[in-house]
Amino acid sequence: MSGDPLHLPDSLAEATWEQIRGWYDTLAEAPLGAEGLLDWLRSWSRLEARLSEAASLAMIAYTCDTADQAKEAAHLRFSAEILPQVEQRSVALARRLVESGLEPPGFRTTLRRFRTATELFREENIPLMMELEGHSAAYQRLTGSMTADWDGRRLPLPMLSPFLQRPERDVRERAFRRATEPYLKARNELAGLFDRMHALRRTVAGNAGFANYRDYSFRAKFRFDYTPADCESFHGVVERTVVPALRRLLAVRRGRLGVPALRPWDLAPNPYLGEPLTPFRDVGELTAMGLRIFHAVDPVLGAQFRTMTEEGCLDLDSREGKAPGGYCDTLHVRGRPFIFMNASGVMEDVTTLLHEAGHAFHAFAAHPIEFLWQRHPGAEAAELASMSMELIAGEHLARPIGGLEPDAALRVQLDRLEDVLLGLAHIASVDAFQHWIYTQPGGADADARDAEWVRLRDRFEPDLDWSGLEPERVARWYRQLHLYLYPFYYIEYGIAQLGALQVWRNVRRNRERGLRAYRAFLAQGATRELPELYRAAGARLVFDEAGMRELVTLVEDRIAELRAQLAEEEVAPPPATREIGRD
Repeated sequence: MSGDPLHLPDSLAEATWEQIRGWYDTLAEAPLGAEGLLDWLRSWSRLEARLSEAASLAMIAYTCDTADQAKEAAHLRFSAEILPQVEQRSVALARRLVESGLEPPGFRTTLRRFRTATELFREENIPLMMELEGHSAAYQRLTGSMTADWDGRRLPLPMLSPFLQRPERDVRERAFRRATEPYLKARNELAGLFDRMHALRRTVAGNAGFANYRDYSFRAKFRFDYTPADCESFHGVVERTVVPALRRLLAVRRGRLGVPALRPWDLAPNPYLGEPLTPFRDVGELTAMGLRIFHAVDPVLGAQFRTMTEEGCLDLDSREGKAPGGYCDTLHVRGRPFIFMNASGVMEDVTTLLHEAGHAFHAFAAHPIEFLWQRHPGAEAAELASMSMELIAGEHLARPIGGLEPDAALRVQLDRLEDVLLGLAHIASVDAFQHWIYTQPGGADADARDAEWVRLRDRFEPDLDWSGLEPERVARWYRQLHLYLYPFYYIEYGIAQLGALQVWRNVRRNRERGLRAYRAFLAQGATRELPELYRAAGARLVFDEAGMRELVTLVEDRIAELRAQLAEEEVAPPPATREIGRD
């Protein structure tokens, strides 16, 4: 098999399933031997890269405008109709390669994934996957249409973020309630949607021979290097190391805000600032700031981000009808990543951009790898790229590189490091929640799920007063889109955060050596096993108490250093915010 016998068009956006099936038939019928193996793989890789790009472009168009029915239909045509059938044909080709006994150079990790995919595949799961994709689109449509009334205007929920950071406590409370209200009203609809998705996922797992969806999902996500037991250990270690540190941090927050007890609307404001920062006025300024920061980190990364800005690979602003959240997707044919987010003018938007850009730099670095399957590693490595970039680039927020005065940048770094520990506790609660949902009978019952969420938040969310706000507390999990769209995609953030702290430590100790290791890790794509990828970056997987305690201490020590610098600059503590009572 030489050249490309498929004669693929440049774009498969309008390709029918009959055409696509024909291309897979050609690959299935082509001779497969050592001599023509690489050409056969190149043809298969090109086909799947074009299909992936067409599906990604349809998904991007829909998430940018969930109110457009034509865009939703185009997205669903790929996600719910074509891609599940593509998976069937792709698994058949993978099985053919595995059974041939041939092993192309550098394909060790890819073949391991192929073997697992062939073991898990069941044809009867195809229509179930299609149905799940339809429910995922329904969740995005419902949450993307949510707005709040604010001083006579209807605002998309992300646009309330600046008000959640105001020094006036009554404003924060009002913004919190307005942002939560749509989820309270949609609770029954969202719970019913999750019931249907939960049932489908249990059936998918059962069809593949698994006792529960958790165990199926671990295999489907190619988690070869850690187990459900490791994750449960992670939860316990977070409880013993991170939660006590959070109690210390939150005590300082309570004192700086001047309140007798922390309420949920007291977590968003930076306690080291008086007025919240407005780091940019529009997405043009945000983009310009990103260009300066990434160039300061590494000129190669800066040039890559400039390419994205010049080629329209960013959609950063928040608007009605846009899906919530943020992501970076890769267009594998043109070798370009695309960043999607909902900026509203707050400091967290800068962090989100740094995070998603880490994914983008990973995509740029891995694109030269010839075969599609060797480029994208599991989420644990993908999130290491992004979370490391948050910390590395976060050292460059001060003018003239970033948009902040040096004093403000110091205060932002303090808040960001505290958020690392808050994030680890949140990650542990979300992951523990998923383990419970998919292994316990109560996972199928909406009220039992709500009760379990509260129990887990009691375990991982210390010293926060939710009295009188029980429904609002429950509503938090309904807006955690991963639980609906990407089940069991969350522990990766915790694993990667601990890896990122190690990468950040390395860069702080020796900038040149640390960045060289980070760039080397990016360029390996998915060609190595997970522990090897982490070692290339200068890190290791951490599930043990000693390792996590060491990193928590690293964060607390740096926070203490920054607080000491701040104490030298502060003439007096900021005025206490006004206490207006509870409810």
